[in-house]
Amino acid sequence: MLKDPVQRDLFSDEHNLFRAQVIKFIETEVLPYHNDWDEKGVVTREVWKKAGEAGMLCPTVLEKYGGAGADFLFSAIVIEEMGRVGASGPGFNIHSEMAAPYVSEFGNEEQKHSWLPKFVTGEAILGIAMSEPEAGSDLKRIQTSATKNGNDYIINGQKVFISNGQIGDVFIVAAKTQKDVSSKNMSLFLIEGTREGFSRGQNLKKIGAKAQDTSELFFDNVRIPEKNLIGPSEGQGFKQLMHGLARERLAIAIGCVAKAEGALDNTLDYIREREIFGKKLSDFQNTQFKLAEVRSDIIVGRCLVDQLMSQYLSNHLHLDTAASAKLWTSEMLGRTVDTCLQIFGGWGYMWEYPIAKAYAEARVERIAGGSSEVMKSIIIKSLFKDLGINAEFN
Repeated sequence: MLKDPVQRDLFSDEHNLFRAQVIKFIETEVLPYHNDWDEKGVVTREVWKKAGEAGMLCPTVLEKYGGAGADFLFSAIVIEEMGRVGASGPGFNIHSEMAAPYVSEFGNEEQKHSWLPKFVTGEAILGIAMSEPEAGSDLKRIQTSATKNGNDYIINGQKVFISNGQIGDVFIVAAKTQKDVSSKNMSLFLIEGTREGFSRGQNLKKIGAKAQDTSELFFDNVRIPEKNLIGPSEGQGFKQLMHGLARERLAIAIGCVAKAEGALDNTLDYIREREIFGKKLSDFQNTQFKLAEVRSDIIVGRCLVDQLMSQYLSNHLHLDTAASAKLWTSEMLGRTVDTCLQIFGGWGYMWEYPIAKAYAEARVERIAGGSSEVMKSIIIKSLFKDLGINAEFN
C-alpha cells in the first residue's frame, strides 16, 4: 500500500489504531471470501455480525443506543479501507452512512432504542429505498404511497436498485402521503422485511459490485403502525433526505479517492514485473507520465475530501460543496481506472485481475447517490442563487 500522499492531521492515534484493526479484519474476514460472494451475488450474514463485533458498523451511533459515540472519521476509515482493496460486497457504507443516520438524527426515542443497537451489532441489516422505475434522480415524482388507515399506514408501490435488497432486514422507504408532486408530501418510513405484502424481486445482475445484493422491492398493501413514520409528522421526508445527502455524497467521495489509490497500487505492482520490448513497463516515459497524472489526481482528491471531512465534523458542509466533491472524485476515479487498465493492456480486461473489477465497479459512482448531471444541477443552482441570477433549470 502506498504511503499517504499528504499528511493527514485529522486522524489521531486512536483513529490510526482503529484503521489497523479494520485492515486486519478485511484481510482475514473479507478478502478470502470475496470471490465466492461475487459468484453467489450476496455476502454472508456472518461477516455482518463480525463487522459489528469489530466496531465497523454505525460507529457514530451514541453510546446510549448501543454505539461507540465515535466521530465521523471512524466511519471514513471503514469506507477508505474497504474501497482501497475493492471490497464492494458488504454494503457496510449503505447501512452505516446512507441509511442509519436517518434513524439516529430524525427517529423518535422508541425507534432509536429498538433499532440502532441492532444496526450497530449487525443483527439487523439496513437498506434505503428511494429510487423507483420512473423516479431515480427526480425524487419528487416517486409513486410509492402511504395512506393513513386508523393508527396505521398502508404502503403500496415499487422500488428499484436497492442495495442490501436481498439480505436487508429493514428498509427506510420514501413514500408519498399525498398524491401531488410537492416535496412537502413525502415521508420516510421504517418498514421491516417481515411485513405481510412485502416482497423482494430477483437479485439484479450488475456489471460491477457483483457481491453486493441489489434488488427490486414490492409493497402490496403493506400495513405498518404509525410509529414507523420517521420524524414528528408527515411531509418531512424530502427535507430529511436533503439533509442526509451531504453526508452520503461525502462518503461516496471518500470511497472514490480510496478506490483510485487502490487502482494505482495494483498498477505499480504490475509495472515493476511486466516486461515489453525487452524493458520493464516502468521504464517507459508514457507509463511514468500517465501514473504521474494519476498520482496528482489522487493527491488533489485526498486534500479535497480531508478538508470536507473537517467541514462535516464542524457542521459546515453544504450540500452544493458535497455535490462538487462527489462530481469531481467520481469523474477522477473513472479517469484513473481507465488509465490504469490501459497500462495493463489485454490482461487488464481479464476479470481475474483486480483492475478489471475496479474498472467495472467505478462506473456506478457517476450514477449512484445522484448522477454527475444532477450534481452539476445542484452546483449551478447554488452558484446562480449566490449571484442573484434567475434562470430556468431543466
